[in-house]
Amino acid sequence: MASDLAVPDTTIDNQQQLLKNLARPATRSLGAYNAGLSAEAVQQKYGAARIAKLASNENPLGASPQVVAALEADARFSAIYSDASSAALCDALALDSGVAASNIIIGNGSEDILHMLALAFLSPGDRVVTLIPSFGLHEIFPRMMGADVTMVGVNAYQQFDTQAWEAALSTPAKMVIFSNPSNPVGCMLNREGFARIIEAAPQDCVLVIDEAYFEYCETDADYPDSLRVLAEQSRPWIVLRTFSKAYGLAGLRVGYGLACHAELVSLLDRVRTPFNINRSAQVAAVAALQDKQHVRDSIAQVTSEREKVRAELSALGFHVAPSYANFLFFDCGQPASGLAEQLLTYGVIIKPWREPGYEQWIRVSIGNEQDNRQFIDSLKRILAEDAA
Repeated sequence: MASDLAVPDTTIDNQQQLLKNLARPATRSLGAYNAGLSAEAVQQKYGAARIAKLASNENPLGASPQVVAALEADARFSAIYSDASSAALCDALALDSGVAASNIIIGNGSEDILHMLALAFLSPGDRVVTLIPSFGLHEIFPRMMGADVTMVGVNAYQQFDTQAWEAALSTPAKMVIFSNPSNPVGCMLNREGFARIIEAAPQDCVLVIDEAYFEYCETDADYPDSLRVLAEQSRPWIVLRTFSKAYGLAGLRVGYGLACHAELVSLLDRVRTPFNINRSAQVAAVAALQDKQHVRDSIAQVTSEREKVRAELSALGFHVAPSYANFLFFDCGQPASGLAEQLLTYGVIIKPWREPGYEQWIRVSIGNEQDNRQFIDSLKRILAEDAA
């Protein structure tokens, strides 16, 4: 039976202050990553009959039936450690991507690989160049290591500002990180822009291209073939991708990196936690790669629903950024946190943006037709109530 320990307030205060003193300065100054709210927490707090979870860019079709079958078949081996090298998954990805298995690293989500990159390459005072607004960990992990982070903003049309990138890259940098398509904006850096940014990057930096959403625009004629472009230049590089979005495995946490050289993978392995990918996740990812039709169906549904939601938001007078991903980013014309709280009362979870200069912007994931309808109808009711 657990005991009820009565710890004096003065002891708690002293421990709190001591912990702050012991922590590294870079840790004390870090911002917290906004992971969003769970459907269970929202339902418990607000009592909504139905929850539309549109904050985490999850796949509304879920995982492939082949994944479900593979997980059921492997469940009896749950007492056995996973393969620490994820060899079967690396081999499957090598066949799928054309990148040698020795040049592939697997992560507990692609953010795990971002963490490895920060640990392996960054020291206090190193300069990192990344995008704003951005996936928070592109900034947080470098700052965790004491690096200086330069943030390059999108232009007035919420597109990559190639000239600003070229200017930012004209001075030394240890690492360059950006997503394409971008998160949270959804804009796509085209072939010409991609080539210009790569050409402008310092010769002695590590290029990190986050393609978590690339499946949603890889068939676009103007989307760059990053692996080909990067292979034709001499800077070290890694392209990050994930099974969380188009493949519908967000809950299993599987990301991967396609690297320029096995030496980069070796360096990341030295800071990687052993058994970082559980066996169920490895089995599921291998099965997911075999069902490309499920991925195509997922992308087709999201693309169709995205344009419907975009049209509805525009009709309501909101400015919506162009998106090539499975979400939309729009200016709500008021503090986004307040509107997000109002939507929670209707059972709708979206993501209000918190980066400086974007506090009026909201990122909303594209869900199934029912979820999207709940979001738009709830938004209309809130606007009508505010206008009354």
